[in-house]
Amino acid sequence: MTRYILCAVIGYLIGNISPSYLLGRGTKNIDIREHGSGNAGATNTFRVLGSKMGLLVFLCDVLKGVVSVFIGRWIGGEYGGIISAVSAVSGHNWPIVLGFKGGKGIAASLGTLFILAPDIALIMFAIGVVIILTTKYVSLASIITTILLPICIWIRGYSRAYIVYGVIIAAMALYRHKSNISRLISGKENKIKIF
Repeated sequence: MTRYILCAVIGYLIGNISPSYLLGRGTKNIDIREHGSGNAGATNTFRVLGSKMGLLVFLCDVLKGVVSVFIGRWIGGEYGGIISAVSAVSGHNWPIVLGFKGGKGIAASLGTLFILAPDIALIMFAIGVVIILTTKYVSLASIITTILLPICIWIRGYSRAYIVYGVIIAAMALYRHKSNISRLISGKENKIKIF
């Protein structure tokens, strides 16, 4: 049990590392959470600081998820990796060092998924890219892939622990996207300029 608690704590602390906040402070001396959508994530960084910074934050957030799973597996095996993954996304969404005001966890979740279930990660990533290119709505891509995640995990025959992981990740993501869902329904959601 102790090692699983350690996995949760380490995962959460890794999730607290916020490249969007650090880049905002370092390049423009701004709090990224006070601009754009108010989220400390890749999409808002893309809008506020530009595409290069947005891509860098996306990659760093993915890396957070990857590292958390590797460390979790090293400490606690398969379950340790899953616990650390969920904790890292929680830390990204609600970081204690930033007053529990973070991002929405999509890139960090993708990073954990690339290690836990790489086949599903590739499927989710491909679906997300297609949706973004066709609709220009990043939030719509996030919401649809989030809903599909636990379903795909179940269809692909992963164990119950992975299904629980998928349900928790999806629940957190949908909760963080409540305002986006409302804006999509009302037709007020912002599109993203890809090029």
